[in-house]
Amino acid sequence: QVQLVESGGGLVQPGGSLRLSCAASGRTFSTYTMGWFRQAPGKERELVAAIRWSGGATYYADSVKGRFTISRDNAKNTVYLQMNGLKPEDTAVYSCAVGYLWVGATPSEYDYWGQGTQVTVSS
Repeated sequence: QVQLVESGGGLVQPGGSLRLSCAASGRTFSTYTMGWFRQAPGKERELVAAIRWSGGATYYADSVKGRFTISRDNAKNTVYLQMNGLKPEDTAVYSCAVGYLWVGATPSEYDYWGQGTQVTVSS
């Protein structure tokens, strides 16, 4: 079993920054993909960024390229999502997830999920 716990969400003004964390426990993750998804009200859940635990390959959605950075700390079994230049359209519940495929682009390709953290970008 895998447990994922997110933190770091909140309210920020447009142009501001937030860093989300996802602490993983329960299994080793050397062959996993860690993804950050987001879901805004009335919209489908979408993959924002992903990182391959082994090797560190990364993926970004076009909408966040150049603004968001995904990284991992192997010693802490934690994945981070640094979000800079936030826009109102980034407002959503952000969830981390663990899957086996690279790169799984749909929620069904991920097996374990965190509870989600709200990010609100508003003035």
